Amino acid sequence: MKNPSTDNQRFAITQFSEDEEAFRRAVREFAEGEVQPLVASMDEKAAMDKELIAKLFSMGLMGIETPESFGGTGGSFTMACLAVEELGRVDGSVSVMVDVQNTLVTNAFLRWANNEQNKKYLPLLSQEKIGAYALSESGSGSDAFALKLRAEKVKDHFVLNGHKLWITNANEADIFLVFANVDLSLGYKGITCFVVEKGTPGFKIGKKEDKLGIRASSTCELIFENCEIPLANVIGEIGKGYKIAIETLNEGRIGIGAQMLGISQGAYEATLTYIKVREQFGKNIAQFQSVQFQLAEMRCLLEQTRLLVYNAARLKDCGRPFVQEAAIAKLVASRNAEKICSQAVDLFGGNGFTKEYPVEKFFRDAKIGQIYEGTSNMQLQTIAKLELA
Repeated sequence: MKNPSTDNQRFAITQFSEDEEAFRRAVREFAEGEVQPLVASMDEKAAMDKELIAKLFSMGLMGIETPESFGGTGGSFTMACLAVEELGRVDGSVSVMVDVQNTLVTNAFLRWANNEQNKKYLPLLSQEKIGAYALSESGSGSDAFALKLRAEKVKDHFVLNGHKLWITNANEADIFLVFANVDLSLGYKGITCFVVEKGTPGFKIGKKEDKLGIRASSTCELIFENCEIPLANVIGEIGKGYKIAIETLNEGRIGIGAQMLGISQGAYEATLTYIKVREQFGKNIAQFQSVQFQLAEMRCLLEQTRLLVYNAARLKDCGRPFVQEAAIAKLVASRNAEKICSQAVDLFGGNGFTKEYPVEKFFRDAKIGQIYEGTSNMQLQTIAKLELA
C-alpha cells in the first residue's frame, strides 16, 4: 500500500507568482487584441496568418523556456502552459503552434542537444523559425516505435528514406526534429533523432490534411528521398531516439492539457455571456434552474481540468515525478473539453450550430485533444501501468 503522506507530497502548489500572473495577463491581452480578429478567417482559409506568426516571436512566445543567453524568454514550463492556455481560450490553432514549439521542439533541444546544436538552433527557434516534431507515420501512431523511416549511415552522413504523417506546424516550419531508425532489426533501439532543415535536398513537404478542427494549424506529410543529413545533426545518441521521444511527449501532454483547458475556458465564457442575454418565455435563459445546473456542471469540469493541468506543470518545474499526473491531466482535460464544448453548443441552441457564434469552432477544436500526443487509451495504459508498478 502506498504511503498517504508520500502521495500528498506529489501535489504541488498551483498558485502563481506576480511575474507569472503578469505574463498571463500580457498573453491574454495579445490573444484578444491580435489573435481574436483573425480567428474566423484563418479557420475558413485553413492557414495561419504570417504576420501573426511574426508577432508571436516578437512577444517572446516561441522560446518561453529558452534561456535569455540563447535569445529566449527564460521562463518556466508552467509559463509555457499558461501561454498555451490563454491562446487556446481564443484559438486552438495558434495555441497548438506555440505548444509544439515550446513543449516538444524546444524542450527536446534543451534536454538532449549538445552545446553547439543549441547555439545554432535555439536562437533561431526563439526569434524567427518555427519547429516541427516528426514522429508519427502511417503505421506508427499509438504504436509510436513501429516507425519505418530509414536512416542509413554512409561515410560521414546519414541518408533518410521514407515518410512521416500528421506533422503539426509542417507547412510553416523551417526546423524539424525527425525520428528515424538506423537499423530496423533493432526495433525501437535503432530509433535516432535528427535535425532536418527545410530546403535540405531530398526533403519536401507533402499533402496538407483538410481537418475537422484546429484548421489553421497545418498538419502535413513529410517525404524523404535520399535525404543526406550530417552526423552533426544527430540529437543525443544514435539509437536513443526512443528515450527522447518518450520523455519529451510526457511533457508535451501537459501542454495539450493546457490547450484543452484554454478551449474549455473560451467555450465556457462565451456560454456564460450568451445565457444572460438570450431570452425565452419572457426572461433570459440564465434564470432557468435547468440551465443553471448545466452551467454549474461545466464550471466543475473546467476547474477539475485547471487543477490537474496546473499541478502536472508545477510538478515538472519542481523536478518531481509527473508522468502519471501528465497522463491524467491530458486524459481528463481532453474529455472535459469535449463535454464542455458540446454543452456550450446545446445552450446556444440553433445559434450554437452556426459559424456566426464561437462555440461551433470550440467544439470542433476540442476533439483532437483525445487523439494527438497519445490517445485516451494510451493515457489510460500509462496511468494503470504506473499505478501497478
